[in-house]
Amino acid sequence: METLSERLAEMRRRRLMTQQDLALAAGVSAATVTRLETIGDTNPRVVTVKRLAMALDIDPAWLLWGGEATLMGKIAA
Repeated sequence: METLSERLAEMRRRRLMTQQDLALAAGVSAATVTRLETIGDTNPRVVTVKRLAMALDIDPAWLLWGGEATLMGKIAA
């Protein structure tokens, strides 16, 4: 997963959540989730990234930049 868009969409799917489910859990709009997953906003607000990461139970740094070290133990198979 190379981009924030790919990581966000993949983790949402692994959690069996719709974009609307994730938006509600994170306290952001569904349009925000859609924009981040499809357009690939390269400058998302820090608070938005934190909220999405918390809702997905992942490290916000991993969501932004990737890398296996910050992901260890956070992905349910």
